[in-house]
Amino acid sequence: MSQQSAGGGDESYPILSKIENPSDLRSLSEDELQDLAAEIRKCLIDVTSNNGGHLGPNLGVVELTMAMHLVFDTPKDKFVFDVSHQGYVHKLLTGRAGPAFDDVRKTGGLSGFLSRDESPHDAFGAGHAGTALSAALGMAAARDQLGTDEHVVALCGDAAFTCGITMEALNNVTNATKRLVIILNDNEWSIAKNVGAISKYLNELITNPIYNRLHHDFGTLLQKIPGGQQFLKIGKSAEKGWKSIMVPSSLFEKYGVRYLGPIDGHDLPLLKHNLEFAKEADEPVILHIITKKGKGYKPALDQPESFHGTSPFIVQSGQSKSTSQVSPPQNYQDVFGRAMVRFAKADKTIVGITGAMPSGTGLIHLSNEVPEQFYDVGIAEEHAVLFAAGLATQGIRPVVGIYSTFLQRAFDQIIHDVCLQNLPVVFCMDRAGLSPNDGATHHGLFDIAYARCVPNAIAMQPMDEDELVDMMHTALEHKAPAFIRYPRGSGLGTAIKDEPERLEIGQARPLSQGNDIVLWALGPMIQDALDLSDRLRVEDGLSVGVVNARFIKPLDSELLLSQAKSNRLVVTLEDGVLSGGFGSAVLETISDAGLSTAVHRIGWPDRFVEHGTNVNILRASAGLAPDQMLEGIRGKFKALLAEIKETV
Repeated sequence: MSQQSAGGGDESYPILSKIENPSDLRSLSEDELQDLAAEIRKCLIDVTSNNGGHLGPNLGVVELTMAMHLVFDTPKDKFVFDVSHQGYVHKLLTGRAGPAFDDVRKTGGLSGFLSRDESPHDAFGAGHAGTALSAALGMAAARDQLGTDEHVVALCGDAAFTCGITMEALNNVTNATKRLVIILNDNEWSIAKNVGAISKYLNELITNPIYNRLHHDFGTLLQKIPGGQQFLKIGKSAEKGWKSIMVPSSLFEKYGVRYLGPIDGHDLPLLKHNLEFAKEADEPVILHIITKKGKGYKPALDQPESFHGTSPFIVQSGQSKSTSQVSPPQNYQDVFGRAMVRFAKADKTIVGITGAMPSGTGLIHLSNEVPEQFYDVGIAEEHAVLFAAGLATQGIRPVVGIYSTFLQRAFDQIIHDVCLQNLPVVFCMDRAGLSPNDGATHHGLFDIAYARCVPNAIAMQPMDEDELVDMMHTALEHKAPAFIRYPRGSGLGTAIKDEPERLEIGQARPLSQGNDIVLWALGPMIQDALDLSDRLRVEDGLSVGVVNARFIKPLDSELLLSQAKSNRLVVTLEDGVLSGGFGSAVLETISDAGLSTAVHRIGWPDRFVEHGTNVNILRASAGLAPDQMLEGIRGKFKALLAEIKETV
């Protein structure tokens, strides 16, 4: 797509290039609609091969999204997409094809998720699973309160039904509204293969031949009866009765929601027919749609987990473009996963827990080598944490591997169920810091602030791969809750010791000494601190020290206060929000000790950070580029000197 655009009359996309509004679909013939579906798939493959992104989920919903726009009328009608990582097709059909889509997930391009700020067709923004049904139900209830007539459609993946919040919403549907369309997009995958009773139940519904034959025969019968629609209400009651005798009753109908399905999610006329029925229904309806994740691209079909969210790849082979002949440093996810295997083999009480992210977190290594000590609970972070708490009461040592941004969903369980009871659960928070292409919903910028305010817990961040393993060992030996945060991607290439070191709780590690300025840094910001200290020494003639803080909580207050007494300025560097973060902890400690030493905090401002092409671009947008940080420190130090001179 770098040389060709999905818009502007591009010869590669003759039909798609003419779609400026969803209403344009209705002028197309059936053959043209099929050709459009093929063009959309080609566009998705072209763009994600350059940018990376959620390819598999979008390939699977091409016909479904087209059918939704053929039957409903956005933005008046409201579409609420669960996660919204499958919203690329929706973007292409709502006037966003062309250069902006070519740069999706890059600086200046479209978001990889839906956003209310991006288009009036995006009724609700999302990036986490399980939110669609509750939000859509709220919109439907608001419509009923206001007396308007728009339709509300919730598009939920099957994995969303493993989220407690979705089941809570389902329990409230009939109490809140009499008109709602729920689409269950069932492709048997969330990110990894779906697990648990809900997944098993949906599979049984799909494969039950009696149910399918009965459903088909009933629909055929109604179509053959003159005025069959008039008998619909009677017929629906009769069908429910027949199904309850012949097959187990639908879970959804137990909740008072009319169930239709399973329906072929790639049969456009059939999808339109069923959506039109749901549109006219006078009760909440759920359409069980069966789609194929990755449809239309063989590598995505063969590797659905890899192509759920992919890095740039070679279209012909599906191989990553980043493949290199030179082995890169180990990434933190693999270091964590392999360390878990090592610890679990040595101690049968150690178990790993993840929420549908075995590959992303690195726990796939544990799943493959020590499966009896591995649990994937699906997209259910609240349950994962509470489950870990239960395990911990019985002498098991659970390690919960969850992305920082997703662990936010379990904050109550962290406080109420783990930390309040002082249970020894280890939280390994992957993707701490920026996830640049994914944007605000996926940045892990808040974990320092939400971890350091909870009693009984310790919180750490390693400077390299070896220190990560040391911190895991320390946390597993510690008899209380522990948080370890680390970034996405490769470490520094540091070799891992044969035997991990147990760190002294709350002890920082000085890397260099100084008596003008001291830089206290965490994780990847330590390298920034070392570079800044070199420039301040060489270019400004200052005496500068650097400290690897290691512990966010408890802070090494003894070392900090001694350095605050011997330096004019303490600088903190963190890859998290400044509000309530590591710099705040340093500032509070110095202030509480009655010292007047100045503190300059470097971190992310009090705003949500957008998506961008890479970390460096986003840092520059927030004043965190190397030169910007240097000028900030210089300015603060010069102001201090001027103040001292004026006082004297």
